[in-house]
Amino acid sequence: MIKIAKFGGSSVADADHFRKIRSIVEADPARRFIVVSACGRRFSGDAKVTDLLYLVAAHVRYRVSCDDLLADIGQRYFDIADELGLSYPIREEFAAFAEKAKAGLFSTAELVSRGEYFTAQLMAEWLGLPFLDAADVVAFHHDGTLSMRRTHELIQERGIPGGFVMPGFYGATREGQVKLLDRGGGDISGSILAKCLDADLYENWTDVSGFLSADPHIVENPQPISRITYAELRELSYMGASVLHEEAVFPVMEAGIPIAVRNTNRPEDAGTIISDREDYVEDEPIITGITGKRNFVAVHVQKDHMSNEVGIVRRVLSVFERYRVSVEHIPSGIDSFAVVVQGADVKDAIWSIVADIKSEVNVDSIKVVDDLALISTVGRNMIGRPGISGQLFAALGSEGISIRMIAQGSDEINIIVGVRDVDFERAIRAIYRAFSDGDHLLELKDLKKAEEDARPRVEE
Repeated sequence: MIKIAKFGGSSVADADHFRKIRSIVEADPARRFIVVSACGRRFSGDAKVTDLLYLVAAHVRYRVSCDDLLADIGQRYFDIADELGLSYPIREEFAAFAEKAKAGLFSTAELVSRGEYFTAQLMAEWLGLPFLDAADVVAFHHDGTLSMRRTHELIQERGIPGGFVMPGFYGATREGQVKLLDRGGGDISGSILAKCLDADLYENWTDVSGFLSADPHIVENPQPISRITYAELRELSYMGASVLHEEAVFPVMEAGIPIAVRNTNRPEDAGTIISDREDYVEDEPIITGITGKRNFVAVHVQKDHMSNEVGIVRRVLSVFERYRVSVEHIPSGIDSFAVVVQGADVKDAIWSIVADIKSEVNVDSIKVVDDLALISTVGRNMIGRPGISGQLFAALGSEGISIRMIAQGSDEINIIVGVRDVDFERAIRAIYRAFSDGDHLLELKDLKKAEEDARPRVEE
């Protein structure tokens, strides 16, 4: 069995976390392929090494001294090496790096990538595994896009069969130019490695025990999610839930490899399994999770007899496309429809967009609503089950919360409602309560029992 274990920044923050990682790796002989991020925050108010390296790059660009920044970064690594008694020449290597950085000899990408590079060098010695530089196996095109085909070839060619430690977040072109993945791209690196090695499981170790069914800042003690499908994860991640970089899903999803999200500080916790299994289990919750985002804008367009006119929606959408604005939802009626977009995408252009729609599309009226929040209730167990939407809407109604928009995906795994921004948190709590008995989320067996109790009894 092959497991890819990726440890995020919070999991490699200091020597104590290095010790936890060695215990985790030694507990399972299948954990031989390790991916690490740069050192993260050690405590509240601390800085991530990656953020500090970006600051160094900015200081170099504007010819401002970065000696103090580099000293702080270096000390992070020196402390780990000293406390663990590592022999890797981190002081010499970091001093050489610092001199080149101050001289402006690195691109921003290469400079920033050294956070992962040094972390992986130390981790490799600590775990007794070879170091494999991501620049040698994670292949990029010159435009910054990943070459998955060549990456697969390089990992097969240069990867060490018995295991290795690889830095995440970066790779390189054929000419050796370092390129970065998106922020949080270490998750993607682990996913890529899992696919290329045809792993049985991709473990993503972080500082939380998997996904929760709601934001704990909004809902008190929300239930952990034990199992979730890739489709559900995409819905929850897109609408605001953040544990795993959402782009990390695609490589392993395509390969049919499950993901386990685990807690480095609590390795005994089961965490969350993400897989493509969509079967129904009676002791699983009806809903998987509730999440949402504030600050959406809805542009309502009205025109009499619009249903008889061909192309009006396309013409309106072409205006948004011209302003490079991504459309989130298009709820519609007989003579009206709304275009829902993220407020940040139109903050400097909304009235120009409205003016262009008025001049280019023959509509009767346009109204802009800018205090909209969207809440998504997600669950594969909602598919084809009567009464779920009614239960959700009734919960909002009983709280006096007006629903301003309703949408549902064609796969029926989510129900999205729009409410006023001021009602956002209250609405999430109301929906959660509607599918909870106070201690845990209602399960399929609870729904089945309720349905049986509701059936009229036939008198003998």
